[in-house]
Amino acid sequence: MDPIPHELTPKLVDSLYTEAMLLADEARAYFDRDQIVGNLSPEISVAFSCESLKVTTRLMHSIAWLLNQKALRAGEISEADALGEARELGYSPASDSFHVGRFPEDAQTLIAASEDLYFRLQRLSMKMKSLPSEAPAPLVMMDRIRAAF
Repeated sequence: MDPIPHELTPKLVDSLYTEAMLLADEARAYFDRDQIVGNLSPEISVAFSCESLKVTTRLMHSIAWLLNQKALRAGEISEADALGEARELGYSPASDSFHVGRFPEDAQTLIAASEDLYFRLQRLSMKMKSLPSEAPAPLVMMDRIRAAF
């Protein structure tokens, strides 16, 4: 199996995955409430609906990317597969700060948390792409040499 960058440890992946799942559950519960949209002006209501879709997209891309990282660490996919274009962290449009500033505070908090998680994963993903492949550990090389003779 190809070496896995050590910056993204299984513990970190699990922690980020748990954070993403909890945030997705909070966002679903929050944005599903009809009374919030009913208390907003029509313009803000449309912007609110758009932002809820952006949050959902951001979190689903994050969860999918983290599931790929879990699969990589479990040996279910290779590093080349995990770093392939099809498994990259998907694009997520930025939130509209003008409209977000007019939303209820709870919505602003959820939107900011989803952006924060997404941007952290984006930085990790970019760092992983820039890391050179590591050489096999010396003990592994010795085992390969012994096996050849």
